[in-house]
Amino acid sequence: MELRQLRYFVKVAESGSMGRAAAELGMVTSALSQQISRLESELSTRLLTRTSTGVMPTDAGLAFLRQAQLALRHADGAAQAAKESRLTGQVSIGLPATTASVLALPFMRAMRERYPDVRVRLVETLSGYLTSMLNARQLDLAIVFQAEAARRWSVLPLIDERLFLIARPDLPGLPPEGPVRLRDVGGLPYLLPGIAHGLRSLVNAGFSRVRVEPNLVAEIDGLDVLMDLVRNGFGATIQPGAATVRLQGEPLALRLISDRHLRRHNLLVSLSDDELSPAALAARVLLARTASELVHSGAWPGASLHKP
Repeated sequence: MELRQLRYFVKVAESGSMGRAAAELGMVTSALSQQISRLESELSTRLLTRTSTGVMPTDAGLAFLRQAQLALRHADGAAQAAKESRLTGQVSIGLPATTASVLALPFMRAMRERYPDVRVRLVETLSGYLTSMLNARQLDLAIVFQAEAARRWSVLPLIDERLFLIARPDLPGLPPEGPVRLRDVGGLPYLLPGIAHGLRSLVNAGFSRVRVEPNLVAEIDGLDVLMDLVRNGFGATIQPGAATVRLQGEPLALRLISDRHLRRHNLLVSLSDDELSPAALAARVLLARTASELVHSGAWPGASLHKP
């Protein structure tokens, strides 16, 4: 006997009509009638009898109805108790700096609202370092840009990001508004992350593909310092749109880079499911949901949900 069969029977008995009960349950009448017949066969007794106006419980049906209603109340109460019980524990999450710029605050708000008793340790550092920390079991989950070094990871492609040329509007040589190609902007003075940074590798590969040597004037690994230098006219940079989220109101020019291959993939990775605590499993789901909501709302500039 299944709980749904009890719900079906109670609905029919309370409504007095097989058709009306089927409509309220979102079923076809024949399917509901079949479920009631299976229940009667299992109990070896007739629970309902047909009348000129519908159906009504037999004596056995009335006795069964009272117990079924009580069982459903207990089941609903148990489900509500489970929903209201607060998940506890802790989870360690790693985010690269640019991704953290757009995702960290909304995610932490969502965690506080949904799982207030889960303690979150949030680590912001380079994607390569996050990979090492995850392999060393220092993190439960992280967003990284490459997963070649995975050791029994669970990997979910999450977000694809377009890259932007970012500079002061008065930077000499800055192209006019509109999309630009790397082959046309290689001569600008560039401030880029160091060679160990995944974004730098992606940008270098893009310039190599069009056979252009960029004019690199400085390597800056810290996002905040890099953007401070860009704001002060030291040069341009190439970053995903997430890097601009903290710069609300800043007079910076953004030019979408149209080169087809210049996209950064955000991968949500974690330890294998059997190694994750309930708190970490819940945080992983919420992190992916928050990222999706940011993309759909347009709050993650240049980002789109990954399409297989």
